[in-house]
Amino acid sequence: MRNLPAPMSPDHWLAHMFSAKSAVSGGVLRRSVRDVERYVGRAAFLAEMQRRGYSVIENAGQFVVFCNREPLRRLL
Repeated sequence: MRNLPAPMSPDHWLAHMFSAKSAVSGGVLRRSVRDVERYVGRAAFLAEMQRRGYSVIENAGQFVVFCNREPLRRLL
């Protein structure tokens, strides 16, 4: 039998996500919807983004998270 790594808790997964250099510097993160739903759950993920005041968009199976509180402007 293969030795599989222990599953990551939702809190640990989010902490790992927000420790990324881009997140720390107020940049943009991209995560697959499938991974978010598997590790954290959509509702919990979106609640955490709202708590932090971050904007999130979904497109083509990806969440794009803007790790700042700046307004978004759709140009096209």
